[in-house]
Amino acid sequence: MDFDLRWLLIALPVAFALGWLASKLDTRQWKREQRDAPKTFFKGLNLLLNEQQDKAIDAFIEAVQNDPDTSELHFALGNLFRRRGEYERAVRVHQHLLQRGDLPLAERERAQHALAQDFFKAGLFDRAEEAYAALRGTAFETEAELALLSLYERSREWRKAAEVARHLEQGGSGSFAGRIANYLCELAQEAQAQGNGAEAQKLLAEARKVAPRAARAHVLAGQMLARQQQPEQAMAAYAGLLSASPEAFHLVARDYADAALAAGLAPQALATLQAQYQRSPGMQLLAAIARLDPDTTAQRQRLVEHLRAEPSLSAARALVQQSGARLNEEEAPLLAAALDKAVRPLQRYRCAACGFEAQHYFWQCPGCLSWDSYPPRHVEEL
Repeated sequence: MDFDLRWLLIALPVAFALGWLASKLDTRQWKREQRDAPKTFFKGLNLLLNEQQDKAIDAFIEAVQNDPDTSELHFALGNLFRRRGEYERAVRVHQHLLQRGDLPLAERERAQHALAQDFFKAGLFDRAEEAYAALRGTAFETEAELALLSLYERSREWRKAAEVARHLEQGGSGSFAGRIANYLCELAQEAQAQGNGAEAQKLLAEARKVAPRAARAHVLAGQMLARQQQPEQAMAAYAGLLSASPEAFHLVARDYADAALAAGLAPQALATLQAQYQRSPGMQLLAAIARLDPDTTAQRQRLVEHLRAEPSLSAARALVQQSGARLNEEEAPLLAAALDKAVRPLQRYRCAACGFEAQHYFWQCPGCLSWDSYPPRHVEEL
């Protein structure tokens, strides 16, 4: 049967027209999707700025469904889940991104970093450690190591923290000497608790070498030696603190006086305390001086002079306690109680980073977890 060429001439234009029509319909659909996706995205962004997070999440989910290949929408949605504390959903979003084979390397590293943050915020420290470790050699390496540092501090893995801090320091991220010294001090306290005094002193010596002007290693060394009934060596450690960080000597002034009494070196220690008081007056130094020179008249005179130079409720309370005999039996306890109540809030230490106040001195702030952020003086004397 012969083929009629006329049918071919008819079929070709028809096929061309149908193809053209299909492409037009596909282009219109694509343009509609592209137009709808940005609208949905900006709608979600607007809701987020108006603090309507529930509605914003719904809008971002819709945007992701309309354009599942856009990684930015996934990042926005995952970060929003994390901010709301929905860590499991955030993990699923970022794991989905990592499973995509077409994701560029830079986006893959970004997704890995976001996933590590999800695990960290969720308190899954083991998984967070693995996720951050996978970022070595990437653009997020420094951020990952800083996060690992915080992670190891929270889990009290001081050796790992010291290793990361040293690596950051070698990489040019600044000085971490103070932190490393604190980690060594923590390890020294652990060794002391286990009865290994020699190892504790070795770690403290290393801490002093790493950060010679840091106070904590000197303080702990003196306290450990005092507990081991070595008062002269304890005095030497406190003297080292006086040279390295004179202001921090206020923290151990009383301990220094007690060690001097135990060693029979009260006159020498009294001269040291009086000289330091002249340089940097403070109630803790006065209390230490009173231990070595308990004469009531001399104590009252010192308090009067301190009040003239450094007016404070603490000094006023101490003077009332010394001069109570001049008040009648009813007045003395009432005045002393009132002063004690008034001075109590002022006899706290305050973090310079976040303002967290505490009755006891902390080397790491319980509020913001900053190291060495407490001035060594009470709020009243700042």
